[in-house]
Amino acid sequence: MTFPATHDVFNQAPDLVPYQAADDLPLLEGLHREGAAWAEDEVRELGALAGSAEAQTWGRLADEHPPVLHTHDRYGNRIDEVEFHPHWHDLMTVAVEHGLHGAPWRDPRPGAHVARAAKFYVWGHADAGHMCPISMTYAAIPALRHNPELAALYEPLLAAPHYDFGLREPSSKRGLIAGMSMTEKQGGSDVRANTTTATPNADGTHTIVGHKWFTSAPMSDLFLTLANTETGSSCFLLPRVLPDGSRNRIHIQRLKDKLGNKSNASSEIEYQGATGWLVGEEGRGVSTIIEMVNMTRLDCVIGSSTGMRAATLRAVHHARHRKAFGALLIDQPLMRNVLADLVVESEAATTVMMRLAGATDRAASDDQEAAMRRIALAVTKYWVCKRAPAHSAEALECLGGNGYVEDSGMPRLYREAPLMSIWEGSGNVAALDALRAMVKQPDSVEAFFSEVRLAQGADSRLDDAISRVGKELADFENIEYRARRIVELMALVLQGAQLVRHGHPAVADAFCASRLDSDWGIALGTLPTGVDTAGILSRI
Repeated sequence: MTFPATHDVFNQAPDLVPYQAADDLPLLEGLHREGAAWAEDEVRELGALAGSAEAQTWGRLADEHPPVLHTHDRYGNRIDEVEFHPHWHDLMTVAVEHGLHGAPWRDPRPGAHVARAAKFYVWGHADAGHMCPISMTYAAIPALRHNPELAALYEPLLAAPHYDFGLREPSSKRGLIAGMSMTEKQGGSDVRANTTTATPNADGTHTIVGHKWFTSAPMSDLFLTLANTETGSSCFLLPRVLPDGSRNRIHIQRLKDKLGNKSNASSEIEYQGATGWLVGEEGRGVSTIIEMVNMTRLDCVIGSSTGMRAATLRAVHHARHRKAFGALLIDQPLMRNVLADLVVESEAATTVMMRLAGATDRAASDDQEAAMRRIALAVTKYWVCKRAPAHSAEALECLGGNGYVEDSGMPRLYREAPLMSIWEGSGNVAALDALRAMVKQPDSVEAFFSEVRLAQGADSRLDDAISRVGKELADFENIEYRARRIVELMALVLQGAQLVRHGHPAVADAFCASRLDSDWGIALGTLPTGVDTAGILSRI
């Protein structure tokens, strides 16, 4: 007896992979606008690899097989080693060889930080977890330069295009990875509550005793850490292997079992008489290490922008191939509203991210850019990273039940999305940091208004929003209580100004109508009528 076929597969989207992660109009437009057109071929090369079946498999397997801690060897000797899936090392090798960890420090041509940001963004499509040590290595160099002797020794290796994994004395390696160790159990973001101590030694080193509650990438070669001296909180450099070849007394207690970011090892460590070298002025450790934090905050914005782009790609791809109720999803009005809103959110994030990367390039020689970057990075870190979880949830829902299944890749994006809003200061910390910038650097407020007023006169809704920011900042009553609302409005105005000046007209109009003119619901997919959804969706 023969039976009719019951399992013909139809009305399913084909696999998105392989795809070109650098086919991204707001990214490429920003690359040219911010002075790094020379890097487009490099960005496209890396984008093709990021969207390839090979790299997507590397990322998936590294995420599905998280690192394992081995505190002791078979004989009982303390080893504090973290074992990674082999594809973690493939991901790290590509990132380092393409300069995501340090190219701007060894090749500081105009646009170097913009080029690096674009490459960091496209390579993040492969895996987010390994980008953590890449980011910290990139960010370590400005802080390390507060000790010229240490910088002369280690900066060339931190910026070298060689991934040289393994526990060896740093100066004997072809390239180094750096980490950062700040937070403790009792304080979290309040690093002034730290209890770790540093006692000076006759040879100029310090002995470090204490614990750190959240230290990512504990297999790094060097760490910047905070510890208290008699003068106050100070910054120190601790190598895992000391110059004499012995192991520094940095003990890994356990690895964190995290919501996402599974491929990356995040740990609790103890300094049990570890040796460290002072970086910067004693007692000014927070101001020294904050230079590292500011660079990693930029990468938080980039990471959230990457996640939004990847989620939007998958949602639009599914809608272009899936039929329901007699028509493709992408041709149905309500789904077009949702998809267009996802695109608007994604493009706003990418556009402002590239502006901040450009400011990073110019800040060293342009005080106005430095001041603008100081406040714009704080407000953007707050808002873009805060939007990522809601965005990924809505994009996942576009795939229905398919999106809830691991094979779609959407759950991984969803689990990853909250991290960037927590890393380097969660929402309240970022919002209050923006207020702190206004008080300590009043020129940053003027720089912010100078930036957004470049778009004045082009859209009345943006003009009104700029005026509202001025009124909010003029009212000091309960300003800390209102910090989130103020910073949110500033971030939206900054995004709106960038889109009005540089974005696609349909995207800019939809953004101003919804985000600035309040013609928008609470959920994504509630854009007002009259929005050019066809123009918006043509962008992806």
